[in-house]
Amino acid sequence: MLCDRFMEGHRRVLDAVGVKKVTSSSDDWSTYPSSFVILVESEEEDKVLGGARLQAADGVHPLPMETAAGYMDPRVYELVRKHMPGGTAEVCGLWNSMEVAGMGIGSIFLIRAALAISDQIGLDSMFALCSPYTTRIAGNYGFHVERSVGNDGTFYYPKLDLLATIVVQSNAHELPDASELESTRIFDLRQRPIQRTVEQARKSTVEIDYDLLVTSANPNEFKILL
Repeated sequence: MLCDRFMEGHRRVLDAVGVKKVTSSSDDWSTYPSSFVILVESEEEDKVLGGARLQAADGVHPLPMETAAGYMDPRVYELVRKHMPGGTAEVCGLWNSMEVAGMGIGSIFLIRAALAISDQIGLDSMFALCSPYTTRIAGNYGFHVERSVGNDGTFYYPKLDLLATIVVQSNAHELPDASELESTRIFDLRQRPIQRTVEQARKSTVEIDYDLLVTSANPNEFKILL
């Protein structure tokens, strides 16, 4: 099962950086209709090289960032509720294996793919809980720090010596604040969700087969009216 492969790879990455248990980490999400998994696989060796998931706010299951930070600041719950009528989600569980470190699998292509499928799912906005490094990268995709929660947007998470920041892309449909490169690639992937292309990675080029067609998508399913 693809969800099992995603979870096993994510656990290995967390173990490698000394994070044994994450508050918001649970396997329950794999049974939610509101969860969408994106995997990066090696075509030749059938290896999972990275992954991310989108969890849409469905009015039933809390987003991972709500579980992670809501008890520290209840305004996190209010923030999610404010965005639910237009359709919102959290991109989370983003990881890549060490063998593709530096290629941009996690920091470029998975975020790009998540925003590319957001139109199929009917999302007007998107959240992420980022490390200091990925907070800077998220700005390329039009995410900005949500300073209304935590300590100017930040929390100690997943442990006391690590910082995490809540960021939000408040216009996932039009991407007005994304870089020109990223908005161009995302719009192209929305028009052609199945394509083979050569992408520029950080240190080299890489050929990627995209298959981003969400066959079960209903663009009105997660527009939750409260």
